[in-house]
Amino acid sequence: MLSVQDLTLHYGHSQILNGISFEAARGEVTCVMGTNGVGKTSLIKAISGTHGRSGGTISLDGETLNVMPAHLLARRGIAYVPQGREIFPLLTVKENLETGFGCLPAAERRIPNEIFDLFPILNEMQSRRGGDLSGGQQQQLAIARALITRPRLLLLDEPTEGIQPNIIQQIGRVISQLREEGQMAIILVEQYFEFAYDLADRFVALRRGEVILSGRKGDFPKDELLSKVSI
Repeated sequence: MLSVQDLTLHYGHSQILNGISFEAARGEVTCVMGTNGVGKTSLIKAISGTHGRSGGTISLDGETLNVMPAHLLARRGIAYVPQGREIFPLLTVKENLETGFGCLPAAERRIPNEIFDLFPILNEMQSRRGGDLSGGQQQQLAIARALITRPRLLLLDEPTEGIQPNIIQQIGRVISQLREEGQMAIILVEQYFEFAYDLADRFVALRRGEVILSGRKGDFPKDELLSKVSI
């Protein structure tokens, strides 16, 4: 279980997040939604350690996580797939996957077969450079690289952005399978409403850096949620 309590974040003199509180449970998908500029990516970065937070507490499985660099949080079990993927274009697919080994003990530094079961195309392309892959293939690689670290919490920032429909469907199936396996909590930042609605167990809607709606999918009508996250 991830617990976020009263999280605040500033960029200079601007307050981006104001008292954000929510929970994300293992075996569930929690979807963070809202229009552009409401603080969704900033929230994910604060949880992952790629941006420091100004206040509040974050706990994972009952352990309070102090403000620390992203690589230390990764070792604590937080995996982050950023918007834009950020794979290494000059490394091969296999080498990109192996960059996740830094979070693991030496005895566990291998690419599990399950990775290629989830993303068969990556098995075929292990020797190709990351920069030669299509956008959808790079997105699959970015998610696979995060899974190499055996996370307890998986953060996905806009995984469908700029991706062709057949790859979106495959990514949706992968997220569903990871949820069913029950080994991690998943937080999904997404603007593709139908994709998010189909996958999510819980929703957190943001507006101007604050939570305006939070709860399980069945707690409110679909139309109400759509109205909260649309312009």
